[in-house]
Amino acid sequence: MYDIVIIGAGPAGASAAIYAAKSGKKTLLFDNDKSITKKALLRNHYGAPDITGPDLVETGKKQAAEFGAEIIQDTVINLIQSDSVIQVKTENQSYEANHVILATGLSVDLAEKAGIATKDGTEPRIKTVVDVDASGKTSVPGIWAAGTVAGVSVHTIVTAGDGAKVAINVISELNGARYVDHDILKA
Repeated sequence: MYDIVIIGAGPAGASAAIYAAKSGKKTLLFDNDKSITKKALLRNHYGAPDITGPDLVETGKKQAAEFGAEIIQDTVINLIQSDSVIQVKTENQSYEANHVILATGLSVDLAEKAGIATKDGTEPRIKTVVDVDASGKTSVPGIWAAGTVAGVSVHTIVTAGDGAKVAINVISELNGARYVDHDILKA
């Protein structure tokens, strides 16, 4: 059983996985290798001038793995919430999680299949997004959403920040207290 399963390994998902794994939570990150970020050339991403989308995605996954996140290349096809456990079904296997973060970018298909409420999108070319509260919670207990699928701007710096925010909120809920993570340089 995983504490947190994150579906989508683009900037929102990988950022969420970095925070979740670094906090010590048993973390699983699914990558279906369809991130729209892989088509980008980023010349305005803070701290990473002129980085390609594929390099940004790989860097995020590498950071998450270094903190202990397990990364699986597979497609999640359904989420089934029962009691306090969420069944995460892929094309090949089934996993269990206490919490799930959807970071599926442009796609709401999985959310709709799982019965999660959606609403009209506000970004150009984004027709539908998952309906979330300010913390990232969806209409289904234990399932959260971050990044573009949650109605956040498609810009990678914004989606990465949203992934971190939602992960911090999930970690805080699991811990029963607000989670803060700051490393300090040694003198």
